[in-house]
Amino acid sequence: MKSNPNLILAWLWILLGFGSGMVLGLFFHGEHWLGGYASFKRRMYRLSHISFFGLGAVNLLFCLTVRNFSLAGRGFGIASWAFIIGAIAMPVCCVVMANIPKARPHLVFAAPVASLIAGGILTLKEVIKL
Repeated sequence: MKSNPNLILAWLWILLGFGSGMVLGLFFHGEHWLGGYASFKRRMYRLSHISFFGLGAVNLLFCLTVRNFSLAGRGFGIASWAFIIGAIAMPVCCVVMANIPKARPHLVFAAPVASLIAGGILTLKEVIKL
């Protein structure tokens, strides 16, 4: 069976979600850690951690959709890479936002969000053809 990059990324991202959760969990008891519970910096780190699970799941669902329906074609190939790029870029963008106060959210998050939306649109377009 040929390995699928979305499947590999999905499980890698789930493992990174566990690992990043463990690291964050080691320090969460500190009331002022990363600026305190409600600080922007701490929220961005939590969002990064959660994005590993969420986008790992998206890539897993994409992989299962393609396999379950034996789907192939250019649209799915582009969608595959769009989901991978979005999954990689999102936690990076969260950490960038947490650590670079002058970063502009609408510019930083444009690439991962656009990539994920493109992947979703292409997948839906191909699935509707069924």
